[in-house]
Amino acid sequence: MRITAIDTFHLRTPLVGAQFWSSQAYFHARKALLIRIQTDAGLTGWGEGGQYGPAEPVASAVHHVLAPVLLGADPRSPEVLWDKMYSLTRDFGRKGPILEAISGVDVALWDILGKSCNAPAYTLMGGAFRRRVRTYATGLYYRGEGPITLEQDLPKLREEAASYAAAGFPAVKMKVGLLRPEEDLVRIAATREVLGTGRLLMVDANHAYAAHVACRLARAMEEHDIYWFEEPVEPEDLAGYQQVKASTRIAIAGGECEYSRFGFLKWFTSRALDIVQPDLACVGGLSEARRIAALASAFHIQCMPHVWGSGVGLAAGLQFLSTLAPSPSTAAPVAPFNEPLLEWDANPNPLRTDLLTHPVLPEQGYVPVPDGPGLGIEVNLDVLGRYLVNQTTTAA
Repeated sequence: MRITAIDTFHLRTPLVGAQFWSSQAYFHARKALLIRIQTDAGLTGWGEGGQYGPAEPVASAVHHVLAPVLLGADPRSPEVLWDKMYSLTRDFGRKGPILEAISGVDVALWDILGKSCNAPAYTLMGGAFRRRVRTYATGLYYRGEGPITLEQDLPKLREEAASYAAAGFPAVKMKVGLLRPEEDLVRIAATREVLGTGRLLMVDANHAYAAHVACRLARAMEEHDIYWFEEPVEPEDLAGYQQVKASTRIAIAGGECEYSRFGFLKWFTSRALDIVQPDLACVGGLSEARRIAALASAFHIQCMPHVWGSGVGLAAGLQFLSTLAPSPSTAAPVAPFNEPLLEWDANPNPLRTDLLTHPVLPEQGYVPVPDGPGLGIEVNLDVLGRYLVNQTTTAA
């Protein structure tokens, strides 16, 4: 079997009436870069690369840097091809669009390998510890188009938090960092009041704070029983992470802005994290995420991947999550204490809910792992065409 063509699909759809803010960005559209690999055996594989920046540099890397390595190669050797792609680009591509391109290609290769063996990707990665994954809702962003005020935000926040409780989510993650810390503390208290004591609450700052501010906020949040504090400081500030971690009994999470096992090693050796959150569309795909998880286990750090993007990225995340061993092992693992949680982006996203022929959706606080060959999904090409901005193909 040989690779005959590589396609990239830049997708985008506006969020009319459903825009939202994090501490760093205003989301008025959803986007994705999908990668399709075609073979002479008629099998195709799908992957997703990149999450944060524009799609064009990632697509360019696929066609102008990686395609010469891939075309004509046997797609059933994803880790061999990963090493060839990374070695080719090591001098200039250890982070950013090049590694994001490798990520999407790698996932597509695992999809093909699974289809060629008529087995789910999780089987080929060693087997599934679980066939459904406990999930948490990521939401409670700042809603609206103009300057956000606490008075404007609180009623929407309470209503949204109540909706997650009614939907059966056992855990919820909210955003902070756009307002003053004391105002976000009011939002945290209001969310905890709505959720009650039976659900976990996590807080995500998207690296909004200096370390000393994050320390003060962490100590003040403790009375509201926050399970983890995510990205409290900038991803370059390793010492800041250590400072925040030492200041609080709340678990510290991060890593979605890091790349490859080589980038994650310093986080583990410095014990700067309690929970590591690699993003498969950035760190190097399934091949590299497995290595990062293995490295994390050697340091007794929990791995709960960041999941954001289309239905393709969601399916890849579920395949990966199913293979993670309980950490630490017990006779009856309980999420999230020693079982991983799936991040469910609760904001509107047609690229996730509409793109797959059979959408993957939460069911009573769990999301089932697709059990078809490869990623276990089928992309609806009609829906893909509806959201298509640009398609580029490189063929042998």
